[in-house]
Amino acid sequence: MGANVISNNDLGKLLLRLSVGGLMLFHGVHKLQHGVGFISNMLAEAGLPQVLSYGVFVGEVIAPLMIVLGILSRPAALVEAFVMLMAVYLVHMGELWQLTEHGGYALELQALYFFGSLAIVFLGSGRYSVSGGNGALD
Repeated sequence: MGANVISNNDLGKLLLRLSVGGLMLFHGVHKLQHGVGFISNMLAEAGLPQVLSYGVFVGEVIAPLMIVLGILSRPAALVEAFVMLMAVYLVHMGELWQLTEHGGYALELQALYFFGSLAIVFLGSGRYSVSGGNGALD
């Protein structure tokens, strides 16, 4: 095996996009099936307009699809990172400095989505994408 098989930045970018975007898509599909009423309530409690709850479809369905496909993946990943910040703000602030009963960080899933999204912002989509990684925003 040559070094090119192990050192494949484009394959690494693809795996990152598939995991960050693909796994977030499950959250979006759940909201498509069950609605966003609980998000509307949390927004109202935070003094924010309830209509913003529909933005979750952009952040958990459209943006993840764009990330997985590698279409405008940098802006899509920024949207996903913002969704994670809002999720922490609205739902998880009480867990921000907590550990689980097994010693893990209580918000490790949210942190992985957030930092994985930021990694995509900085790395781009790579060659294995619809865009071929050729655009400045891919």
